Amino acid sequence: MNGRPAPAYRGRFAPSPTGALHFGSLVAAIGSWLRARSRSGSWIIRIEDLDPPREVAGAAQQQIETLAAFGLVSDEPILWQHQRHDAYAAALRQLVDAGHAFPCWCSRSDLQRSAGLHHSPCVAAPAQDRAPAWRLRVPDLTLGFDDRLLGRYEQPLATEVGDFVVRRVEGYYAYQLAVVVDDAAQGISEVVRGADLLDSTPRQILLQQRLGLPTPAYLHLPLALDAAGRKLSKQDQALPIDATDPLPALRAALEFLGLPIARLSHAASPPALLAAAVEVFDVAAIPHTASIVRMRHGSA
Repeated sequence: MNGRPAPAYRGRFAPSPTGALHFGSLVAAIGSWLRARSRSGSWIIRIEDLDPPREVAGAAQQQIETLAAFGLVSDEPILWQHQRHDAYAAALRQLVDAGHAFPCWCSRSDLQRSAGLHHSPCVAAPAQDRAPAWRLRVPDLTLGFDDRLLGRYEQPLATEVGDFVVRRVEGYYAYQLAVVVDDAAQGISEVVRGADLLDSTPRQILLQQRLGLPTPAYLHLPLALDAAGRKLSKQDQALPIDATDPLPALRAALEFLGLPIARLSHAASPPALLAAAVEVFDVAAIPHTASIVRMRHGSA
């Protein structure tokens, strides 16, 4: 221990190991890293490996190595969600004991009559031959927050979300529960991530309130789109970034985030480029809307 107080700002990047990192992943990683460094804070990598059927063997280690090639290394030991089941189970017990979560045997066909949303009580009776999902009971309220980039965002939970799953039928804990538990456990002060998760945030804030956990600040970055206007996705086999030649993709990601790339042309290595980028990084310069990325070899 060096005796210095821990930095007040704590950020994180939390990929799921469902494939190689692509340009959109790189944008989220760099955006969260720049925000942390510009606040003299810590940046932590978390591997969200909660869904074994969707995971690709070796993808997590490949992601970690790719990030390192771009100069992005976790300031603390990497947290692996598959090692955190006891913490998620304790949170679920807390919700159940307080009457906020309940078992549900409703099938997708059962939910079709309510536009795919679940509203208590369940329409399906308990079944002895299969396990239930566990859902959070959602009140009829509009929950909002102030995003650091996008401004005010509000969501009527009952009509847009309904009672949502916190533990799946297969026994896997849901992303919404795990991310809330882990953000609190790691002391994350601000969540910087892609705008595709903007509409998940009210659910996570509700869980934080139900569990008595702090709510971090949020900053949702613009999405990188392919030529057809679709969000780049590992599931869509978006072209992975080239870890053997990181500078072109790194420069493209910084430019995507609104940095004056011409002022950074002197930097000849990923660490030098990132260090220079911190000096000119400005949240106000980040675009508010998604944009198409022209995929090129070596630059995503």
